[in-house]
Amino acid sequence: MEEVIAYGHPNIRATHRSTFEITKESMLTKKGDCIIGVRSNKACKDISEMFKKSLRNKVAVKVIIECNCVKDEVIGYGDPNLILSDPTSIVIRKSDHICPRTLLINANKAACDLDRRLVSSIKLLNSIIKIKFVIL
Repeated sequence: MEEVIAYGHPNIRATHRSTFEITKESMLTKKGDCIIGVRSNKACKDISEMFKKSLRNKVAVKVIIECNCVKDEVIGYGDPNLILSDPTSIVIRKSDHICPRTLLINANKAACDLDRRLVSSIKLLNSIIKIKFVIL
């Protein structure tokens, strides 16, 4: 299991139709419609080597996103071609596109699919968002 902590921001919209992203950046404009958390403690580069190795075995991964007692779950998949080197972001994609920011592909949800009660919670400035990645 890998856990990431991020924080809410009033500009979070979570309306992107094919991805969601967690970033170490603290600033967020309304153009960042895929972002669901800022000031994260990890990016792809910071994920443990053991977890990266598992992801490259095409495993299924449950992503549990929780904020203020509201949670949602997403299922995504690893891939042997994952790069996992971006120093700023983690992106989960519905597509099979891979770049250094991609952690999971072929996910069953994007930002727009997340429970809107969760999105309301993560829009609160400084709300704590826990994101757990559990290999199934």
